Amino acid sequence: MDTTSTRSWMIRWLLALCALHVLAGALLPWIGTGALLDGYYRGIEAAFWPAGAPAGARALDGWWLALFGPTVQVMAFWMAALVWLGSRLRDARIWLWLMAGLIVWAPQDMLVSLRAGYWPHVWIDLAALAAMLPPLWGLWRRDRAAPAVRSQEARA
Repeated sequence: MDTTSTRSWMIRWLLALCALHVLAGALLPWIGTGALLDGYYRGIEAAFWPAGAPAGARALDGWWLALFGPTVQVMAFWMAALVWLGSRLRDARIWLWLMAGLIVWAPQDMLVSLRAGYWPHVWIDLAALAAMLPPLWGLWRRDRAAPAVRSQEARA
């Protein structure tokens, strides 16, 4: 793959991940209290109440998850806007800021899950980092080098 098509593929990949987050964020308020997530809730409840969760715990968990949906959604829109700007402007700093956000978010999110002894969130966070950091790093490297290449082409 040449540099242009690789760059284009990485941008499309990141935009697809943003779209997936928008969709997931939109669905969480609707499925957050449904039976579809029973196994998920049982795992969380076991982490906090090994002897059994209190009566209202499931309703509270569903409420928190439903409330989290719009947050995921708006963050995905912001990320998509930054990816779009980075794509158009070819400014390496945009990719650096996106990486910084992920690097700040993930360890904190994983620590909260590890303190509760709930590993599924840690694995989800690691998967998110594995899906997003490599293309962001690649775009940062390409766009950081691009001004030097453009100025050499202008002199020729």
